[in-house]
Amino acid sequence: MKKPTRRADRPATVAASAEPAPMPTLAHAPMSDIIDALAAGRVTATALTRVYLARIEAYDRDGPMLNSVRALNPDALTIAGKLDDTRPPVKRPLAGVPILIKDNIATSDKQQTTAGSLALEGARAKRDATVVKLLRNAGAVILGKANLTEFANILAMDMPSGYSSLGGQVKNPYAPALMDDRGIPVVSPGGSSSGSAVAVAAGLCAASIGTETSGSLLFPASQNGLVTVKPTVGLISRAGIVPIAHSQDTAGPMTRNVRDAALLLNVLAAKDPRDPVTLRQRRPADYTAGLASDAMKGARIGVPSDPADPLNDPYYGKLAPKWTEVMTEAIKVMEDLGAVVVRASMPTAGWMAGPGTTMAVFNRNPLSRNKGNPMMQSVVFLYELKHDLNLYLKDWATNTEIKTIADIVAFNEAHAEKALRFGQDLFLAANATRGDLSEREYKSARAMDLLAAKTRGMDAYINQHKLDAVLFPGSMGAAIAAKAGYPSVMVPGGFVSGADDKDTPDYPLGITFAGSAWSEHRLLRLAYAFEQASQMRKPPPGLVAL
Repeated sequence: MKKPTRRADRPATVAASAEPAPMPTLAHAPMSDIIDALAAGRVTATALTRVYLARIEAYDRDGPMLNSVRALNPDALTIAGKLDDTRPPVKRPLAGVPILIKDNIATSDKQQTTAGSLALEGARAKRDATVVKLLRNAGAVILGKANLTEFANILAMDMPSGYSSLGGQVKNPYAPALMDDRGIPVVSPGGSSSGSAVAVAAGLCAASIGTETSGSLLFPASQNGLVTVKPTVGLISRAGIVPIAHSQDTAGPMTRNVRDAALLLNVLAAKDPRDPVTLRQRRPADYTAGLASDAMKGARIGVPSDPADPLNDPYYGKLAPKWTEVMTEAIKVMEDLGAVVVRASMPTAGWMAGPGTTMAVFNRNPLSRNKGNPMMQSVVFLYELKHDLNLYLKDWATNTEIKTIADIVAFNEAHAEKALRFGQDLFLAANATRGDLSEREYKSARAMDLLAAKTRGMDAYINQHKLDAVLFPGSMGAAIAAKAGYPSVMVPGGFVSGADDKDTPDYPLGITFAGSAWSEHRLLRLAYAFEQASQMRKPPPGLVAL
C-alpha cells in the first residue's frame, strides 16, 4: 500500500483564522443543530466558516489529505461576515450555513466551473445555476467547489471513482491511507459526487450538493455513511449543471441525517422556467413535516429478491457476507418498527443492462486491468451527452475557448500526458454521434429503458404488491430508479469490510428506499424512522475537533 505524500500543486486556499475555533463540536453536528446555534447567536457565520476552513486545511490539504475540496470560494469569509447579524428565520432558513457544491454546478462569481477537467480549467459561468441561486437566496455561504469524478464519470469507462485530471484523487475518510499500486484508493470514496460526500463525512462543511445520473449521489453517500436524496427528475432544476443526460440528470443534497436532507429539499425543490420539466413537479409545503419515529408502522416495503432462485437474484443474490448481515439486520429493524416486508422478484430483474440499452465501448486505458476488453455503457448516455454538453458550453460557459465536446476531445489529445491518464473512450463514442438525438438507436434505447425500469419495472412491482417503498442494498438499485426518473433516499445502514486485508478498516454501507414519482416525502419519513431506530452513522475515525 502506498503512503500518502503531500502535494505541492494544490489549489490556493483561503487563509483560516489563527483564533481558537468556537464550538468545535459543531464540526460533525447535523446541519439542523448548526442552524439552531446560528439562530440562537451561539456561533456566527464567520466563526463557523473559519471552523470549516481550518478543518479543510488540516484534513483535506494536509494530514490524511482527503482532497475532497477542489477549490475554495475566495469570497466565503466576506459573504459570511455580511450574514453575521442575520439569524436563520423562515424566509432565509440557511442564513450563515456553509455549503459545498460539486464542481459541475455553475457559479457566476470568481469561482470556476470545471467538472474536474483540465480542458475547462479557468472556465466560469454566465450566471448562477438555479440551485446556487436558491441556496444564496436562502442565505447559504457557498464555501467552494467539491472535487468529483471527471465529467461526473462519463469521460472514460475505467476511470476510478473520485479522480479528475484537474483535481486529482479523492480519498475515503474511513481508510484514507490505503492506496493500491496505481494510486487508487483501496476503499472507494464513491463517485461521481465523491468530494461532496467526503467533505460532509469529514466535517468540512455543514452539507453539500452533488449530482446524479445513475448512482452518483447514492454510491458516495453509501461509502461515506451519509443521507442523500436522488429526487424525481424534475423536482430540482438542472439549469446550469454540466450535464450527462437530461433524461436522468438531477442534483441532490448530501447530509449527516435525514432531517437535514429534508431541510435542503425544501430550498432546492422549486419550479424553474429554465428547466421546463420542473413545471409539472408535485411537492409538499414542507418535507420535514411528518418525520416521526413511528412512520414505519404499517408501511409495505418491497425487498426485490427471488425466493425461487435467491442465489441468482441481481439485487440480493450475490451480496458479500457482511452486506447480507447489514441488510438482514436492517430488515429486522423495519419489521420491529411495524413494517410489512414483501419479498418478491422484480419483474424486469436483469434487464437494466439488456440488449438495446447498452453498447460495447473498447477499453484502451493503459492503467486498466481490463485493457483490451469491451465494456458496456448506456446508449442513452452516449447520445444525450453530446447534445446536452454542447448546449451547456454554448449557453453557460464563459472565459474558455472550449465550445463543444469535440473541442474537449481535441484538447485532451493535445495534453494527453496530464488529461488522459485513464483515456476518453466514452467521449470519443459520444462525439461520434450526430448530436441531435435523431438516431433510431437512441430512441429505441430510451424507450426500452422506460419500459424496463418504469412501466414493467418499478410501476409494475409497486402496484402489484401495493408498496410504499422498495429497499435496495447500497446503491444497487440506482439504475432502475434513475432510468425511470424516480426518487431514492439513502440512509446509513451499517458497516462492511473494506477488503480481504485484515488491516483494512470497515467502511459504511447505506440502504436505499426507492419509490414512484414525487414520493420523496414518504421515502424521507421511512428513512427517518429507520435512522432513529438504528443510529448507524459514525464519523470517520481520527478527524477530531481541532
